[in-house]
Amino acid sequence: MPFSWSARTTQTISAAAMSALLLVSARKHFQQPKFFAPVVPDYLCREDYAGEDAELEDGQSKANATAPRNGALAVMSREEWIAVSGLLEAAAAVGLLIPVTRKAAARGTTLMFTAFLAGHVDALRRAYSPTGTASARRIHTLRLPLQVPLILWAWSLAGAKRGV
Repeated sequence: MPFSWSARTTQTISAAAMSALLLVSARKHFQQPKFFAPVVPDYLCREDYAGEDAELEDGQSKANATAPRNGALAVMSREEWIAVSGLLEAAAAVGLLIPVTRKAAARGTTLMFTAFLAGHVDALRRAYSPTGTASARRIHTLRLPLQVPLILWAWSLAGAKRGV
């Protein structure tokens, strides 16, 4: 029986390749979380109070504080965001490998990569700020455009173009 290359075969190989990429990235989230730290926007990061007796603005003590000093979106620390995004990537990788969940996982992966755009834009903005470094400018200038092919790749796995 001769081997025939079909659209389904191509999609399966493509899904496995993206799954492998996501698994490597998920692993890196836990092995080298500092690599991802600049891509987590400050406005998402809860600012925990330093030390037991830390003084807050207007002389308010930590014991009297009712909420962190950041915005409504700051629900987790930077480290927690990195861990959660690593877990999401691992879940997406598994979902892409299972044919019955592939379409939903691909849509979720597309949304995840699209959401990551905000972090990459924020990292690039900070890299070009007065406190940014030449190294950060190079890194984030390269990282941001890489999101576009990842988004399109994930979208293609959802079968959006084919109506599958």
